[in-house]
Amino acid sequence: MRVHLVNPNHLSFGVGVITPRWLYVLAAATPRSFGDPVLVDETLAAMDSTQVQPGDVVGIGIHSGNALRGYEIGRMARERGAHVIFGGIHTSLYPQEAFQLGGAHAVVKGDGDVVWARVLGDCANGLLQQVYEGGRIEADQFLAARWELMPRDSYMWASVQTVRGCPKHCSFCSVWRTDGQRPRQRTSDGVIHEIIELRRMGFRFIALADDNFYPVTLTDLRLAREQKNYAKLAELEQIRSDKFALMAELAKLPKNMVFFTQITMESAEDPDYLNAMRNANIKGALVGVEAVTPEGLKSVFKEFNLSGEGLVKQLQTFRAHGLHMLGSFIFGLPSDKPDTFKATADLASRAGLAFAQFVMLTPFPGTVDFLRWEKEQEKTPVYVEGIPVTRFWLIPAATRPKMFMPHPLMSSQEISNRTQGVWDRFYSFDSVWKRSKCTPTLRSRIAFVFLSKLYRKMYAGTGISTDSARRKKANSGARWLSRYTRKFFTSEPMPDLAMPVWSPRASAPAIAPFPVLE
Repeated sequence: MRVHLVNPNHLSFGVGVITPRWLYVLAAATPRSFGDPVLVDETLAAMDSTQVQPGDVVGIGIHSGNALRGYEIGRMARERGAHVIFGGIHTSLYPQEAFQLGGAHAVVKGDGDVVWARVLGDCANGLLQQVYEGGRIEADQFLAARWELMPRDSYMWASVQTVRGCPKHCSFCSVWRTDGQRPRQRTSDGVIHEIIELRRMGFRFIALADDNFYPVTLTDLRLAREQKNYAKLAELEQIRSDKFALMAELAKLPKNMVFFTQITMESAEDPDYLNAMRNANIKGALVGVEAVTPEGLKSVFKEFNLSGEGLVKQLQTFRAHGLHMLGSFIFGLPSDKPDTFKATADLASRAGLAFAQFVMLTPFPGTVDFLRWEKEQEKTPVYVEGIPVTRFWLIPAATRPKMFMPHPLMSSQEISNRTQGVWDRFYSFDSVWKRSKCTPTLRSRIAFVFLSKLYRKMYAGTGISTDSARRKKANSGARWLSRYTRKFFTSEPMPDLAMPVWSPRASAPAIAPFPVLE
């Protein structure tokens, strides 16, 4: 019985920007008695169905964006006589879909780190159940990924997770509903060991793939003190302390390492934290700006963000602390007007953002926006080729609507066109070259240009607001760009990089084991 783990995707770029971490974590969760699993990441190349034999196990992890392709693979694998198991966020939300459309024999809900071994054991013994509850495991049960199984020369950035869960409750995000609002944070030793393993392999660019790398804000601490909730305060202070301890250890790693993560805007009010990030070689972060007006922020439950000139200054604070930010903006909010697009583009430029993404409002399953929209649709259901629009992920991309929630002022086509216009403006060569001045060398500037163009093709050219012709052209261009862009992010392996010796009762190493390497 051979185990296959599949990350579905309709488009294959040949080279991936960031490693799909879950694939290698589930590989670690696969007992060695089953042999090394066959890992398929379709962002690199499409799955070869002939590799699946009767009696094999095919595990497919899906989110809403790749569910349709995942179901295609599941049906194919079942036809070839394999046992088909679905997992991932979308499966946790809609487990019955995998049975109805994906040929599933079983589904796993929640975290797979622990339960996956039981699923495989049951499968081997003919005891497979239909539903397995993985739950939300504690941080000490998180598994380090089996990076030695990764195909060489396939990814630009590696990924390591330090925390799951986010205490926020943004209306467009499902993380706090699926992963919970209580941060589950790994200790420094597990994170550092994994990073060193990756640096030994030649990765010096690593994404800290967290739901929120800034899980405790100064406001959280203040409110706990004012409410005299000392148990909560102690918990928050411990989480914050552990994060600072981790960053102190990251700072001891080779100085040419570069980390990127994801934080909230409130971190701009915390100079101590930003300084620790800079010292830890965390060079950049994705931050959810979402909207540039107070009305827009209110509509997505993100009133803790600033707007207007206050927002510009807040974003510039990151730059002043040496952080290059990727700002994320949403278009199609009820408060948006035609001039919102230009205002957003202007603000993104003035705020000193290194990168930006501009997405059209999409009500993703598990979010407050989706639940609100789904309830509204019950009054007058809309169908596309017989499929309810509230199950838009099942509609083929060629016929899928660009917008799902009617806008009071603009048509979906107008919002789509204006969104593409902002992408085009922000990622014009002149704009990109101007922003590339944030890097220290000519080689770095060229790398910045290549990465900017690749990012634009991968995420704007193939996104929901594009038509099929543009998507095909963007995919072809991205495949060409990715091969050359990766060359800027490769580095010589460091097989002799020392591992720390950790004290059994401490979260810091007993000695300072890292050589000073420039």
